[in-house]
Amino acid sequence: MSNQRYSPEFKDEAVRQVQENGLSIDEVSARLGVSAHSLYKWVKRVKPEKSDEDKSELLEAKGKILKLRAQLRRTEEERDPLKKPWRTMQATPSKVRLYSRTSRQPVST
Repeated sequence: MSNQRYSPEFKDEAVRQVQENGLSIDEVSARLGVSAHSLYKWVKRVKPEKSDEDKSELLEAKGKILKLRAQLRRTEEERDPLKKPWRTMQATPSKVRLYSRTSRQPVST
């Protein structure tokens, strides 16, 4: 393993051969006497970043997920009372009493 340093121009030319001429990394590395690993790193470093596009797509997807989760929560809240048995719904005491406990007469309000 050598610690040989390559000039930026040499690296650019090697990457150009891979990208523009369509040669494989193995061919270019053998032709120039450079390790394939180094050439892979150079090519990867030169590739255009898609981070801005990826970020916008990711934010759009997250927004859609949040919207769908909210819609699912609303749908489940609408559905859940229908799952309860009728007796448990009737057994719930009312907070407003229409009759007094002793006389069974309507309470004046």
